[in-house]
Amino acid sequence: MKKYKTNKIISVTLVLLLASALLIAVVGCDQETETAGKTVVAVTLLPQAGFVEAIGGDKVEVVVMVPPGASPHTYEVTPDQMTQLSRAKMYAKVGSPVEFELAWMDKLIAVNKTMLVVDCSQGVALMEMDEEEHEDEHEAEAESGHEHEGLDPHIWLSVKNVKIMVQNICDGLVQVDSANKSYYEKNCADYMEKLVELDTELAAGLSGVANRSFIVFHPSFGYFARDYNLTQIGVEQEGKEPDADYIIRLIEEAKEHDIKVVFVSPQYSSKSAESIANEISGKVVIIDPLAKDFIANMRTIESAVKKAMQ
Repeated sequence: MKKYKTNKIISVTLVLLLASALLIAVVGCDQETETAGKTVVAVTLLPQAGFVEAIGGDKVEVVVMVPPGASPHTYEVTPDQMTQLSRAKMYAKVGSPVEFELAWMDKLIAVNKTMLVVDCSQGVALMEMDEEEHEDEHEAEAESGHEHEGLDPHIWLSVKNVKIMVQNICDGLVQVDSANKSYYEKNCADYMEKLVELDTELAAGLSGVANRSFIVFHPSFGYFARDYNLTQIGVEQEGKEPDADYIIRLIEEAKEHDIKVVFVSPQYSSKSAESIANEISGKVVIIDPLAKDFIANMRTIESAVKKAMQ
């Protein structure tokens, strides 16, 4: 009797194990079916993933190398990401001097030498970082031989720049998947219309603001400020926490311009920003330079900046 019960338990266990294995296999097949036939596109940043998906729709699968919450200045690639990258037909790099790409691009290409590398910055006019705040950084980059020494890498925070980036991505997708050329070009044209509307909307919204200066911890918004005739005041110095003398000057400048908000990015510490906000009887407000939905995010940024400068 005991032997019979034992055999019965073993049989039930085997059935459960086989059922679990079958379920895993079915799920795996469903996932493969879901991505079958799609063009795998790797990108450096999350906003680029949004651009690729806007153009590629259901024809693409996007791999993001710098994941949500990570900083493109410090992030290191994982082995799993390298495996994902090996399936890519195309890599859309930012192309401006983003530290992640300066450190990793050669290694990423070595993993998949057959993928097309698209430079999203091709045709974008790169602008200088603030000379006073970044003088030492410029000298260090010059000594290291970086091609774009002292230039602002944050090109994706400008509607005008993004129009160029999106066209470069579309051209790349057409090159690696010419069978869907008309699909990509139609989606690209539709997205371009939305960008034109967004640019007009942001320009109108910010045109009447009297106080045109804003403080941000990590100076990511230089191109945004340029586009709408604003002045960005950065807290960070050469990518590091500011020294005491600079904080004192910054507080004086904030009081001079009646600035009551210090903007921070979720990828960075807000400690120094909170100290400055306390000294100017202001507050810290989060704006994200790396949100995936570019259009919605730019509206959020415009609203926050406009409110802070009124």
